[in-house]
Amino acid sequence: MPTSIFSKLSRQVHSKWPFAWADEWPHGWPYEWALGWRYTRAGRATRRNGFISFISGVSMLGIGLGVAALIIVLSVMNGFQKEVRDRMLSVVAHIEIFTPGEDALPDPERTLREARQNKSVVGAAPFSATQALLGRGEMLRGAVVRGIDPTQEMQVTDLGFDAAVLQRLVPGRFGAVLGAELAHQLGVRIGDPVTLISPSGQVTPAGIVPRLKQMEVVGTFDSGHYEFDSTLVMVHEQDAERIFRLSGPTGVRLKIKDLHQAREVAQQLATTLSGDLLISDWTHQNKHWFSAVQLEKRMMFIILTLIVAVAAFNLVSTLVMSVTDKNADIAILRTLGASPASIMGIFMVQGALVGVLGTLGGAVLGLMVAFNIDTIVPALESLFHASFLPKDIYLISTMPSDPQSADIVPVILLSLLLSFVATLYPSWRASRVNPAEALRYD
Repeated sequence: MPTSIFSKLSRQVHSKWPFAWADEWPHGWPYEWALGWRYTRAGRATRRNGFISFISGVSMLGIGLGVAALIIVLSVMNGFQKEVRDRMLSVVAHIEIFTPGEDALPDPERTLREARQNKSVVGAAPFSATQALLGRGEMLRGAVVRGIDPTQEMQVTDLGFDAAVLQRLVPGRFGAVLGAELAHQLGVRIGDPVTLISPSGQVTPAGIVPRLKQMEVVGTFDSGHYEFDSTLVMVHEQDAERIFRLSGPTGVRLKIKDLHQAREVAQQLATTLSGDLLISDWTHQNKHWFSAVQLEKRMMFIILTLIVAVAAFNLVSTLVMSVTDKNADIAILRTLGASPASIMGIFMVQGALVGVLGTLGGAVLGLMVAFNIDTIVPALESLFHASFLPKDIYLISTMPSDPQSADIVPVILLSLLLSFVATLYPSWRASRVNPAEALRYD
């Protein structure tokens, strides 16, 4: 095809370039891009295409809202996961070292010393853990009693209270620090006595009698995690040894620099620690909970992706109508020498522009909401006079958000891919238009 014909066509397209700041379509760019853009918008000289452009706008809006919904929901789920994880790790150690069964460590000081030699470890403290009953009057509650060393416990515990609370645990005085929910269930406050009942009783002529010890509540803690706040009791390590007849700490709790590397650090410690020891990291201890969260997140991703897919495949009907309306234009281009590939490229550009603009608009909207959800949700609650997360029902009363590129980038790429796939059939159909048939009645 002579170059002059397409030069004239390009000049005609340039003269109708819609932006006020650009008088001409950029020289050297393919004319398929210009025609694809003109077919996407409702030009002043092509009012009969207004309905098709309206449908294109609806498709663009659907893609944008689907992408925004995906980003917002995934960011909120990440925020909830991070919030619960942080509250959990304020009580649960990053890594625990213990012996098989409930035996005491053979050499606690050596284990502490060897663990601290690892560069990733920033805190280490001995502990002992035993199950028992805690009672006040006729109220009895099951509890996990953790014997701690108050001077070292703050290296691995981040419960948010003053270190002075743990310093009230003095050996021989049998003080106890209770979870706030457990104290509420028993109806006790600081200074009140509680009775600790050991599961391993003492043998007497009358049979096995459970050992009882009266403890004094010297403090409470509120980790924000119901499971621990309603079951955990902390006592001095020496008091725990006396009550439960232990010969020493049963394990060591570690805190590391990066909690996401807990599994790797645990594997390193397995090769450097002496003795027959078991090592467990926080991901293994709570693997069922995190597996459930990840499964829920995947299901939400799949469900919301269907919304994007429906909006993206609306492009099919939009482009099919556009191809039908532009049959005469396609025929003229073909008679001027345009190849089927060029015709296909025009309509692929038209659909791709809708997909790109919708995806980018949705990404911007989703990120704006995700990064400002801490102000948007309170404003909505104030507007509708409602509480979305009541404090007396839910563990977390504020809507958290944690946008992560590992979620956002796949959402954007998937939306662009679906939009591109939706353009293939209508574009191929346009390239198959017979010029003679299309111009027969024009």
